[in-house]
Amino acid sequence: MPMPPLLSQCKRYSSLLLFSSIATFSSIANGQEPPEDQQGYSTQIVANKIGVIWGMDWVSENQLLMTERSGHVYLLDVTTKQKSEISGLPDIKVSGQGGLLDVARYTDSNKQTWFYFTYVKPLQDGNSATTLARAKLDITNKALTQWQDLLVTDSADDSGKHFGSRITFDESGHVFFGVGDRGNRDNGQNMDNQAAAILRLNIDGSVPQDNPFIKTKQGNEAIWSYGHRNPQGLVYDSNRKILWEVEHGPRGGDEINIIKPGLNYGWAKTSHGKEYWGPLDVGEAETLPGIEAPIMVYVPSIAPGSAVIYNGDAFPQWQGNLLIGALAKTHINMISLTPDNQVKDEIRLVEDLQERVRDITIDGKGLVYFSTDSGKLYQLTPRK
Repeated sequence: MPMPPLLSQCKRYSSLLLFSSIATFSSIANGQEPPEDQQGYSTQIVANKIGVIWGMDWVSENQLLMTERSGHVYLLDVTTKQKSEISGLPDIKVSGQGGLLDVARYTDSNKQTWFYFTYVKPLQDGNSATTLARAKLDITNKALTQWQDLLVTDSADDSGKHFGSRITFDESGHVFFGVGDRGNRDNGQNMDNQAAAILRLNIDGSVPQDNPFIKTKQGNEAIWSYGHRNPQGLVYDSNRKILWEVEHGPRGGDEINIIKPGLNYGWAKTSHGKEYWGPLDVGEAETLPGIEAPIMVYVPSIAPGSAVIYNGDAFPQWQGNLLIGALAKTHINMISLTPDNQVKDEIRLVEDLQERVRDITIDGKGLVYFSTDSGKLYQLTPRK
């Protein structure tokens, strides 16, 4: 199984090269930002001092529903800059990397609009678990109503690490979300629980009867794929009919994966990263038979925080590209793809801001908004 392209921090290449006969590099694939006069975009601050906005989705043309990791939901009008806090949340365990996580809007076949959330639910034994829930938004009363926990995942642990979690939907009435390994590497290859996995449910929270392990009984029925360390980007590409996932590796080895049902993505048997306490490889090898290899690996890590597919009119040259929020490397990572869905080029946007990019969303006009861990919301517009 071929290795994915590796990204070098310090080398530049003027043309496509062959490296060790299997890993390819390009002139842009080492993450260079184009010169300012060639960027094609301008950056402006929309809101400031709004907390660590972990997830966001649109309520209307100008209104964003935003989750703040410490356990708050806000409604922000990006035109008037008015921010309102929304009530109706359950108890949330805010500890380490956990708290209130993603939010995603979905309108069902009955034309009812729900907002889906992932959050860390405190359990009676002192443990906590990534949980998928949904609720309706009462804008008039600034409240979430009809809150339903759809799945309290079988990922309970007392660790504050690796909860995941992003939410996405396909066009067939399914919701996908990711759960990390909770800091326990053995969970990566444990198919009986719901940690270190991408899960797939029906919109109402029930388990689809065509999930890969329903008939085989070789793994948990909600699992769509497994062997994931900490999924932090998940997006369904409706044009290509592909589920994209981006996850944190250890020290080095962040991955972009094309997610397919029932497949093993390797953690912690395979990894391109190193141990935190020394220069030792993690796992048995970088690739092994029977394990799905990523299409791209970041060495060193960028620490991905989110992922979206750009489909909009404002930046036609970006159509179909993956936009990935980078935390450690403080930029937006833009990936263009070949017709067979392999990495063509990589460009790093907004590096000059030196901001940890947490989440990215696109409005109806195709303008790009992104939140940062410093408590800001930015907007990208075409350069005039």
